[in-house]
Amino acid sequence: MPVDNYLGLKRNTVRLLPYHDSWKREAEECIAILHEVLGSVAEDIQHAGSTAVLGIHAKPVIDIIVGVRSAGDVLPFCFSLEQHGIFFRGEDVPGQLLFVMGDMKNDTRTHHIHVVRWKGTAWNNYLYFRDTLLSSPETAAEYDALKLDLAERFSNDRQAYTKAKESFITGILNNRK
Repeated sequence: MPVDNYLGLKRNTVRLLPYHDSWKREAEECIAILHEVLGSVAEDIQHAGSTAVLGIHAKPVIDIIVGVRSAGDVLPFCFSLEQHGIFFRGEDVPGQLLFVMGDMKNDTRTHHIHVVRWKGTAWNNYLYFRDTLLSSPETAAEYDALKLDLAERFSNDRQAYTKAKESFITGILNNRK
């Protein structure tokens, strides 16, 4: 998928954009490809992350979560996924596999596809956090303000930007009833 002004970010950098309508369409197109390639191996596929939340700024990288019974179940599909521009990058955090889309030659990513155990902790956390932001404009605005501040401070250090958001995210996840 082409990198444009509203989609794509060089690795390790931070740039936030206001919500863009194309993100939903991009997510739907990616989800359709994943369903086509993975078939019943994918129990569910969801658009997650800030690009799924109307009204907040986001890095222009679409986050997709693929729920599977076992992360290894997708490995036989790596070649087929590559034919669609989806590249395996390994285990980014314990128990999660990462696939990416974008302009690999220029080290720019448009999509991060996280393969996690369906209905496991990571799956539930991704959905709970997204749904909390969607259902609480106050929480979404607070998160948006935090991200804008952090993006200014850590524009060339995505790892520090991500780490600095952890306590906010953990606070939301710990408030789950």
